[in-house]
Amino acid sequence: MSDSIFPILIESTQEEKAVFYKKTYLHVAFSILTFILLESILVKIVPEDVIIGMMGSRMTWLAIIGGFWLLSMVANKFTMMADRNMQYAGLGLYILIESIIFLPMIYMAMFFSGGGVEMLTQAALITLFLFSGLTAVAFLSKKDFSFLRTGIIVGGFISLGLIVVGALFGFNLGLAFSVGMVVLAGASILYQTSQLIHKYQTDQYVGASLELFASIMLLFWYVLRILSSRK
Repeated sequence: MSDSIFPILIESTQEEKAVFYKKTYLHVAFSILTFILLESILVKIVPEDVIIGMMGSRMTWLAIIGGFWLLSMVANKFTMMADRNMQYAGLGLYILIESIIFLPMIYMAMFFSGGGVEMLTQAALITLFLFSGLTAVAFLSKKDFSFLRTGIIVGGFISLGLIVVGALFGFNLGLAFSVGMVVLAGASILYQTSQLIHKYQTDQYVGASLELFASIMLLFWYVLRILSSRK
């Protein structure tokens, strides 16, 4: 969290909370729309052999994952700084790297899995439905889901390890792994929404939106992966 003098949301007035929630979810929506725009441009301008090559080489894909992980930490740190320009720089950086890492998956879904735009639409609707449901649970129950943090961190490291091992040795992690990652993404959404309610300061809506956007994209990735595996 930043060192700002703004109050924690749970200690704020109802009006301050409403403004914070509105700004946060507007930023999430903006992030998603920007991602869609960037992805549409990348699919059109990046040559097919480059896109396929991103996943065709194990070491290349591991390098992409490593770069994504490092840049994600940088982007998250930026969004929690006091300087508003740095916050937006962090959010913009994260949207860009999500667009790049999603490029092979989106391209394969559109042109090689037989699902086309319809599959992407289905994955987006399922993701939206799950995200809305989990958000409603967090807000209506008003429960503090901070206890999920340890499980999310452990699950994240285990999943990252499996992804690296799978990339190194060339084996498919399968449907069970994708389902497990959907559960992990769902837990992350519950946790981040709970943090939104209980922990954030009223000026930290950019950082809050990045955390939610990241969880939504993780959920979308594995929902799309599950749908692609059925084709």
